[in-house]
Amino acid sequence: MGVTSIRLNPDIEKPLADLTQQLDRSKNYLINQAVAEFISRQAMEKQRWQDTLEALESVKNNQLIDAKSVEKWMDSWGSEDELPTPTP
Repeated sequence: MGVTSIRLNPDIEKPLADLTQQLDRSKNYLINQAVAEFISRQAMEKQRWQDTLEALESVKNNQLIDAKSVEKWMDSWGSEDELPTPTP
């Protein structure tokens, strides 16, 4: 396990100290949790951006699915006659 030192701003230090008491956890634990969550969010944002670029490329290439097809497909969810996912 690596060791990294950080300087916390006073407006972060006090609430962090309060949380350590409230949750009966160490600063190390809470900071690791916060960093892990931040990394996870960044990965999710990166994936969303990639999905957006792919969607824009689909629109640019006129690979579209009309709203009626999507609505009909969604209305079939949970029924015995559930429709397959519509494709362009």
